[in-house]
Amino acid sequence: MKALVYSGPNNAAVLEVEPPAIGHEDVLVRSHVVGICHSDFELLEGRYIVPFAYPITPGHEWSGEVMEIGANVKDLAIGDRVVGECVVGQGGRDHFGFSISGAAAEFFRARSDWLHRIPDQLSYTQAALVEPFSVAYNGTLCLGGVDPSDTIAVIGSGPIGLLAIMAAAANNARVVVIEPKAGRREKALELGAMAALDPTSEGFMDGVEELTGGRGFDGVIEAAGAPAAMALALEVAGRHGRVAYVGINIGSTTPAALGLIQSKSLRIEGMIGSVGVWAKAIRFLAGGTIDPARIVTTSIPLERAMDALTAARDTDTNIKVHILTAP
Repeated sequence: MKALVYSGPNNAAVLEVEPPAIGHEDVLVRSHVVGICHSDFELLEGRYIVPFAYPITPGHEWSGEVMEIGANVKDLAIGDRVVGECVVGQGGRDHFGFSISGAAAEFFRARSDWLHRIPDQLSYTQAALVEPFSVAYNGTLCLGGVDPSDTIAVIGSGPIGLLAIMAAAANNARVVVIEPKAGRREKALELGAMAALDPTSEGFMDGVEELTGGRGFDGVIEAAGAPAAMALALEVAGRHGRVAYVGINIGSTTPAALGLIQSKSLRIEGMIGSVGVWAKAIRFLAGGTIDPARIVTTSIPLERAMDALTAARDTDTNIKVHILTAP
């Protein structure tokens, strides 16, 4: 079968490999659609937030079809359409597509207890966005939920930020995107943000004051993972504000006004992934309030996965790139 394989730092290729054998608790999945995430590039560069070893097949945002089931698997059947969680194993020690080979292949192995059936209302393309949507949606939950009383800032409008905007707006919060790229600000406004601010502009903090009535944001979802953006979250949050750190940062540092945590009585939560949120996120998407596929800009077949990686690096042109792994 064909698989995208990372053989070492900055060494990726589509290779012919043997299909995986499954154990008694496993299922064999025919991959259909796989999304490319920024963290896939960090893995390719040789760094990630949990230990891993090459060679590894990436792919943690995916949808597929069950082709074979292990002897002890009782809750799934051949032909079931499924998606699967990323943070798995005891205590979330393993990450599918990082420390365990993922879905960027024609077939792959997964444990049945990682998987969820895809509702009939969702296409394979939409289902492949459950993973990033569950992360974005978890950001709203880390704020304690959002509602029409809240003015929420989402910092960064990459895929996670845009999906967080959609999730918060679907809960009728007033959402403001903070993003330096004009094209991304425009996309955020299309997807539910009521206003957009450029953090590099001279009047940025005046804009924050105006949009929040001088009180600062009730909630901030930091979805960029950039050190400056993480520091900025403390500055734009209002008194008794809630801050959720969703964007992943590996080892970077920056000066930050940490005294704001106390002087504003901020409630801060960091998160990784979306353990325990998937079933709820899937029900949310099945309800049809939002269409996560609106962030997909390019879809490329598996045999051209190297082109897909190149496209995904071009963030001025593309937001979410999908690899099509099924014929």
